This record gives sequence, C-alpha cells and structure tokens, in this order.
Amino acid sequence: MTDTLTSGKPGPRRAPWWVRLLGGLLGPWLRLRIEPADEVAALAADPRPLCFVLERYGLSGTLILERACRQAGLPSPLTPLPGDPLGRRRAYFGLSRRRGFWFGRPRTRTHSESLANLLARQREQPELDLQLVPVSIFVGRAPDRQSGWFSVLFSENWELVGRFRRALSILLNGRHTIVQFATPVPLRAAIAEQLTPERTLRKLSRVLRVHFARIRAAVIGPDLSHRRLLVDKVLATASVRQAIADQARRDNKPVEEAWRKAHAMAWEIAADYSHPVVRSLSFVLTPFWNRVYAGVEVHHLDRLKDIAPGHEVVYVPSHRSHMDYLLLSYLLYANGIVPPHIVAGVNLDMPVIGTILRKGGAFYIRRSIRGSALYSAVLGEYVALLVADGFSLEYFIEGGRSRTGRLLQPKAGMLAMTVRGFLRQPRRPIVFQPVYLGYEKLMEGKSYLDELSGRPKQKETIWALIRGTIAALRENHGRVAVSFGEPIRLDEVLAAHAPDWRQRAVDGEDRPKWLGEAMDDLAARIQVNINRSANVNPINLLALTVLSAPRHAMAEADLLELLALYKRLLVAIPYSQRITVTRMEPLQIIEYGESMGILQRTAHPLGDVLSMDEQTAVLQTYYRNNVLHLFTAAAWIACCFQNNRRMNRDSVLRLGRALYPFVQAELFLPWTPVEYEQRVQATIDLFVGEGLLTFDAGSGYLGRGPGQTDEVFRLRTIAHSLQQAFERYFIAVSVLVKNGPRTLSVGELETQCQMTAQRLSLLYADTAPEFFDKSLFRGFINQLRETGVVKTDGNGKLDFGEQLEAWAKDAKIILGRELRNTILRIAPESARAPTPVAP
Repeated sequence: MTDTLTSGKPGPRRAPWWVRLLGGLLGPWLRLRIEPADEVAALAADPRPLCFVLERYGLSGTLILERACRQAGLPSPLTPLPGDPLGRRRAYFGLSRRRGFWFGRPRTRTHSESLANLLARQREQPELDLQLVPVSIFVGRAPDRQSGWFSVLFSENWELVGRFRRALSILLNGRHTIVQFATPVPLRAAIAEQLTPERTLRKLSRVLRVHFARIRAAVIGPDLSHRRLLVDKVLATASVRQAIADQARRDNKPVEEAWRKAHAMAWEIAADYSHPVVRSLSFVLTPFWNRVYAGVEVHHLDRLKDIAPGHEVVYVPSHRSHMDYLLLSYLLYANGIVPPHIVAGVNLDMPVIGTILRKGGAFYIRRSIRGSALYSAVLGEYVALLVADGFSLEYFIEGGRSRTGRLLQPKAGMLAMTVRGFLRQPRRPIVFQPVYLGYEKLMEGKSYLDELSGRPKQKETIWALIRGTIAALRENHGRVAVSFGEPIRLDEVLAAHAPDWRQRAVDGEDRPKWLGEAMDDLAARIQVNINRSANVNPINLLALTVLSAPRHAMAEADLLELLALYKRLLVAIPYSQRITVTRMEPLQIIEYGESMGILQRTAHPLGDVLSMDEQTAVLQTYYRNNVLHLFTAAAWIACCFQNNRRMNRDSVLRLGRALYPFVQAELFLPWTPVEYEQRVQATIDLFVGEGLLTFDAGSGYLGRGPGQTDEVFRLRTIAHSLQQAFERYFIAVSVLVKNGPRTLSVGELETQCQMTAQRLSLLYADTAPEFFDKSLFRGFINQLRETGVVKTDGNGKLDFGEQLEAWAKDAKIILGRELRNTILRIAPESARAPTPVAP
C-alpha cells in the first residue's frame, strides 16, 4: 500500500551520521561554484517537492550534491520525498552506476529503476507534482595559479573514471568544482502525454541523457576522437577520394602517391585537442596575463552562456593581435565554456609552439588554397567533420591582423566551408558569435607601424616569439576588453535568402547565387555586430582628441572639456545597447594617459599643455580607428562647418545621405539610410543643445560661431576623425574626373589614388598611416560600382556620367579651397588616350 502525499517540500532533517563524517573529511578539499544563480533562487522558492538527478551514481557526487543544496538553501537530497517513492530515504538518483565495489567497470543502463518508480508513483497519485532537477557536477574545471601541474591530469573529462581516480581528482582539484542546476522537469507533464509507461520512461531517460551530454559538451567540449581517426575519416569521404583520383590523373602518378599527399595535408591541418594541455595552458597563462595586463574586462558573456547549450558556436572575433587566439580561449575556459577549435595560419606551426597550439585546439591552414583542388577538398571535409560533430570553431574573417585599427573587409572562405558543412548535415543549429577585442597597448604596435611605412613583414619564428614575450613582460600594456556582440543565427540568414534552404541541396563545388549572397550578408552582419559591441577605453578617447589638435598638443582645460563632450555624445545618442564606455572621469583619463606614457605634460603659467610625441601620435591612430565608427554622424555634421559659417539643415541631410553608403561600407555601420538620417537629426539637436551650432527655424539654416571660439575648436576636433576619409573619397573622384570616362581600369585608378595620397601626405603633415592604404581606395571604388555611380565597360575601363562630376563640385562644402586645388593639381593624368566608344 502506497503512502499518500501530506505536504510539499519536507521539513529540514539532519543528514545521516556517515554523511556528516565524510562530508567533514571532504570539506577542506571542496569549494563549490553553484550556477546559475537565478535558477537556484527559483528552486529555493519552489514549494513543490524536488528530486535531484545526477548523471552518475557515486559517493563523491552525493556528498557534493548535499553540500551544494545546503549552501544554496535547497532541500537535502538525503531527505526522503513525500511517501518515499524511491524507497531508500533520499531525494536523488543517478542515470548510471558502476558494477562491483572498487574495480567494477562503468555501465549505463537503458533506464533508471528509480525513475520508473517515480513515474509509477506519479500515475498512482496524480495530485503529486514531483519536479526532476538535473544536476551536473564538474570537478577541477578552472584551476588557478596555486594549482599544481599534477592536478591537470585529473581534471574533468568524458571518461567514467574509477573511485580512486575520482578521489585524487577531488583532492587535487576539488576547490574548483562547478555545480549546475537545470530547470526542473515536471513528471506531471510527462504523464500527461498519455504514452505507455515504457515509452514515457524511455523518452524521459533519453531527454535527461541528452541534457547531461549537452551541458558536458558546453563545459568541457565534445568527446574527442584521436587525431589519427579524424584524418582517416576525412580521407574516407567521397569528395576526398575523388580529389585523390583526380590528382593522381593530373600528376600521372599512382593513386597511392596522391593518397600520401592528401594524408600529409590532412595531418598538417588537423588539431590534436588535449584536455590536460588546455588545462596546463590555463595554468601558465594566468600569471602571464596578470604580468602583462593590468586587467581584462569581459562584457556580455552571460548572454553567450544562455545560447551555448544546444548550439554549435562559431566565434568570429576582430583580429588585432596574436594575443587574440590565447585570450579568447582562456576566458572561455575560465568561465566554464569549452574553448573552440581555432583556425590558424600555417606560419604559426613552428617547432614546439605549433604542437602546443595544436593540442590547445588550433588547426592550421595555408594562406591561399587556390590552385590546389586536393588541399581544398581535404580542408573542406575536415571543417565539415568538425561542424557535423558539434565542435565550436573560431576564426578571423578579416583574414589577418588589422594594421590600422579598423575592421578589414571580410573574406568569406571559412564562412563558406562552415555553412557548406552545416547544409550537408544540419544536426545542431549554428550561431556565429561576434567578439570585439580592444587593447590599450598592442604588443605588435611598433611592427605594425614599420609595415605601414613599407618595411616587409617579419617572419614568425620561435626566437622572435621568445624575444617578444620577454619584451612584453617588461612593459605595461594597460587593460584589455573582450565584449561579446549580438549572436547571428545561421538558419535566419539562410531563410532570408532562401526560405526553402532545407530542401535545396548544395553538393560539391556548386555555388548557387543565393548562397553567395547569404555569405556576403553573413560576413557583413558579423562585422557590423563586432562594431556594435565596441568598448571605448581611456586611450581611445585620448587618441580621438589629442590627434585632432595642431602639433598633437592641447591645453589641459580644452582636453578635459572635449573628453567630457565625447562621453556625453556616447550616452545621449547610444550606438547600440552593447557599447561599453570607460567609467573614468576626464581628469582620471588624463592621469591614466600620463601613467601609460602616452601623454606628456608641459607646465606653463597660463595652464598646462598635454601632448604626444611624434612616434606616439602615429601609434595612437590605431586606437582612434578602433572607435571611429561611433562618431560618424557627429563627425559628418562637424565637417560641414569647417569651411561654412552657415548651411541649410536639409543640405546637411542630403549630402549625408549621398555619402552614407561609402562610409557605411568602410566602417561597417548598422543603420539603413533612413535610420542614419534620423541619427544625424538627433545629433544636430544635441549640437544645438551643447551650443556648438545654432538653428534658425524660420530659414532652416544651421550656423556656427565666428573665428576661434571654443565651440569652433570643438567642432574642428570632432570633424578631424573622418576628415581624411572624405579627402580620400575626393582624391578618387578627382582622379576619375580628371582622366575622363573610359580611361582608367580599377587597378590603374587604385594605383593613381595611392600615389596622389602619398604625395599629399608629403605636402601636408598629420596624415594617418592608412591615408594612402590601397585597400581603402579599393573599397570606395567597389562601392561606386555597386551603387551604379561608376560602371565598367567592355574593355574593363571605368565609365561615369554627370552624377560623379556633381560630387566633385560638392566637395567644396567639406574641403577647403587650398586642399581641393592641391588634389586637383597633383592628381595624375593617364598618358594614354581614352578608349573609344564601340559603335
């Protein structure tokens, strides 16, 4: 005869003596991190009876669960449920148990007898509202610098370890134990589906097993095969076998030789992920970060934790430094998220270092795969295998590190491989996670400056790495910010371009138009969302202000006011909800800049002057460029009043709309033209409120003050950040117009624009290092073609009409007469006659 339910949660009951004894012995070796806080609070307030479910039976698991419940204010798992349906005076059970006493092998049953008993009791007593609470326990997940090297060998993994190994794991790593409580599963709802008892039991058991596997994969990573097995799987795929046969036929050599070549390629590519090595790296990197950086700020990580379980996450960070690889993986691991497999250039596959990185999850690819169908097939199948098996990935769609501080134009090669792998086997939904990494001082800053000055890039070697590391340990690199942007769901992007994408097969090297458009859209969304999660640090603000001043020097009072103005702009008209801004006040920012060696103070009776020396100023353009996109509307308005005292408000909006597609493409801005116009309107109103501009509602004209007033000085400072971008645009337009239609090809125009910009930088000082960057001219020219302002004729020459010539005339609004005339005078003219128009 069964007992009846008399109350909800049982009252407090003292734990058995053996639990108190063993718990006391285990206590000094345990320190629990209980997650998530909101779920635990909800469980504590839930009046219904709770039954905890562990992935495995085990004495240590029981003791840890009992302690976690006690710390969190939850009912003890050693207190029987109402009516004691489990029959063993307890409120927990496990899905798997071990045979034997000490040396039995693990086994996982097809179902749990305890779960069957609970379901039977729920059927007999429909009023009983039992809640199953899955609890995941991970011992030794995040050691700190006090952890010993030996402890990494006994960290959490996918193996069902024995009692002796589990005891060692707790002794060595128990102070870093994570206990995760999941949302309760109501048994009443399972019974309400009206399945047969056996089917209900099987279904609920499967749901629990999948849940535990998903949480374990999110915390410590998927269950990994050996590197050799991964390579064998790649070589056994149909596409690689066909590529091997084609290679043998092209080389006129035996298939076995082509197979060995493919095997060498796969072996060169494949990661060899090792949990002990990852834990060892976390052990080593903790003191390294503490020595090199003053702190690491992490923003919006909690939102990533919400979506990671059940999804394959592809991390797509900005690429500023070699530290990006290590820093992101370290932070994910330290916060309970599995580090991703990272795409790295084969140039990093150096002796010793390459092996360590490979065991940390890096897999290596060549800079270019064009011309090698075999390599392309091997790499594509390897990526498809990772995608199908649910591994998280990380790669930089910019292709390389930014030498200017701007986001580079994306390269969609890895995106395409990822998406093709998903389309072949869409097992788990994919989300792309943009990540913004912001530094206050880059380790590679001086080498970037050398490269922009024309010096060749230095080859990465182990000795160069050692020298760089030693040098880095001697310097203060400030703080680093890692900010997680708005995730992008792949299925939503695909549906926007092909609503029936699940029914469309994409095989082999097929490149349907809709897929190419989806890849371009996805790449653009990633870059936009990286920019929407930017962190504005003190160095960014100092670079914005001081670099705009003549001779890179500014009175302290002016600098204080400008810093405050920039912060007010960011708060009053926020760029996005994920933008973060330093909490330092203007005076604290200046003091911080001096402590970092960026600002130099010169005392003067009329007020101190703060300045940057020449080399520092050039390096600081990098940090200014990190946040240029945040001030585009403000900079555009300010530019309009550099050479104009008065201007019609509608003209400011009209010209802003015309230029917006080009600024948007260069800086990856998120707004539609209508949204951008609204932002310009709001910024105008703010400028009027700040006293920077006046507005006559009757005439519709905006105006600025005369001469060298403080307000004019502030407008000039704000305008400076984008002034050179507009100068580059005018250079390209001027060179085209001067040479005439159907005269220059795209490549010739790029070269002539670069030469004009280089010449201009020699005549006028204070140009940024990227002022004559050919890739920026290329982006502007491509945008001219996409908008239809410029077209390519049958001979590959650029043709244009009156619209471009009208733009050249509009340049007088934002560029001074002397600068316009200089550009027109030095712009080269092609020596060749224009190509005649075909009859």
